[in-house]
Amino acid sequence: MSDTAEQGGQRVDGVSDEERRGRLRERRTAAHRSARRVFARLGFQKTLRERLALLDAAEDVYDLDEPSDLYGDGVVEALEEKVAALLGLEGAAFFPTGTMAQQVALRCWAGRTGSPTVALHALGHPEVHERNAFSQVSGLRPVRVTSEPRLPTAAEVRDFEEPFGALMLELPLRDAGFLLPTWEELSEVVEAARERDAVVHFDGARLWESTVHFGRPLDEIAGLADSVYVSFYKSLDGFGGAALAGPKTLVEEAKAWRHRYGGTVFQQFPTALSALVGLERELPRLPEYVAHARVVAAALREGFAAAGLPWARVYPEVPHTHDFQVWLPYDAEAAAEAAVRTAEETGSVLFAHGWDQKGPGLCCTEVYVRAPGLEWTAGDVKAAVAEFVSRLTQEVRR
Repeated sequence: MSDTAEQGGQRVDGVSDEERRGRLRERRTAAHRSARRVFARLGFQKTLRERLALLDAAEDVYDLDEPSDLYGDGVVEALEEKVAALLGLEGAAFFPTGTMAQQVALRCWAGRTGSPTVALHALGHPEVHERNAFSQVSGLRPVRVTSEPRLPTAAEVRDFEEPFGALMLELPLRDAGFLLPTWEELSEVVEAARERDAVVHFDGARLWESTVHFGRPLDEIAGLADSVYVSFYKSLDGFGGAALAGPKTLVEEAKAWRHRYGGTVFQQFPTALSALVGLERELPRLPEYVAHARVVAAALREGFAAAGLPWARVYPEVPHTHDFQVWLPYDAEAAAEAAVRTAEETGSVLFAHGWDQKGPGLCCTEVYVRAPGLEWTAGDVKAAVAEFVSRLTQEVRR
């Protein structure tokens, strides 16, 4: 999320908006690194030494006396086999990025269905964060089923006004608040796509943590789709990388396109090993993080109400995953400054990420709960909210 100041690059007291945002990011990063309490310490927030320490556990997940990988064999193949087994699918292919993996998947499906048209949500990752990669790189034609802040409905898919070869569903839908449909809704949407002779692809960057909400194991969830993409760093804390899983024939074709796209890297053992460590260490803990995220969310709501801000919103009210949004009726600049000051002065980081301006006097941020967040009690959260609101009030009065 980005920190927002005045528009148009204006200078205030000789400092441009860009400079002010940069300074605020630097302060936020420094406060997070020195904080006693945080909800999460994500990979990009750690030092190189801390990240490299992840590989200390590599010998627990793979025989380090085996030959190193070359162009996708060895430990990379072992990772692919493990992912396919976890998702209950025939095969999987490792990719350096999810952007590449999903372009390849949908390009392969387009060749099989005869249609380059991909139906997806207007807030889907390819539409918002990938610079029109589908159309500019892969010859695909994205069409938006809906722009509502929720997953598409079966009726919207069934009644969409033009044909499409593939339906892409982001699970959870990050930019709408890390939202998931109910199991019944998801099943009906998939069936609606099949009625139209379309394949279904899951953008499952964060699919790993969806089991609690759906009340189903990973393989049953993935089994609804024709193909699934998963990330190794968003929830598993790996160095990066992704996997595309599905039928063996699709996976083999995807590997050919991976080579053409420049994704068959000479050696990828650090990333592959970090992914295996994540699957071993983090995957079993995700349900615990989801459960505690709900404790944190409830405490935030109660804390804001007690501090005199009953119109603050946690969304969704009961988080579907271990990530969720917080909305406040204030300008993003004031909220961002109050959040950083709270972290600097108390050593507790309530809001570790930037704030987006969503409208006049309305802003939003994201909260991620991981292992460090388990140390917070509901009382700790409420106390931190009181500290934050006190500083937010001061900012607004300036």
